[in-house]
Amino acid sequence: MPRLLVIVLLGLSLTVAQADTALFSAQGYRIAQYRSPTPAAVDGAETLDTQALQQLMEHTPSAILIDVYRRPWLQGRFIDNEPHANLPGSLWLANTGDGDLDPTWQNYFNHHLGKATGGRADQPLVFYCRSDCWLSWNAVKRAAAMGYKQLYWYRDGLDAWEAAHLPLQAARPEPFP
Repeated sequence: MPRLLVIVLLGLSLTVAQADTALFSAQGYRIAQYRSPTPAAVDGAETLDTQALQQLMEHTPSAILIDVYRRPWLQGRFIDNEPHANLPGSLWLANTGDGDLDPTWQNYFNHHLGKATGGRADQPLVFYCRSDCWLSWNAVKRAAAMGYKQLYWYRDGLDAWEAAHLPLQAARPEPFP
């Protein structure tokens, strides 16, 4: 019996420790447990499913697809620790969906969004990652805070695209400017 009691108490203490972990920053960005269930929507953007994304991609001006999946960064370069694919034509702005971006990563995000949109705040932008991934949710919020107006969140991301048997392309993160 004492062993069972120890296991139960350990489980309770872990639950309490997780409950005490802050999930959001003071600015409202998700800062922990990035791979967990996401809400149905994010302020400032329209949530898309795969069919809606395909329809959007047929419009002019064409939406810019932005993958924010993480990639290890070490000594000033991305580490290719595993292959990554994304939706054809996407920009991969790795690590820009983190809740706390230091100035280097914020500048990387700003630079590539500005370059991709030609500085036009009305350029449609679609952010995605994987399913149950808060990184793209954060990136949408960040782009809205920067003044971008036509924002979309492909909530189920790469996983939904793959499940629909749609084409992928080998991907490399955009380089630092």
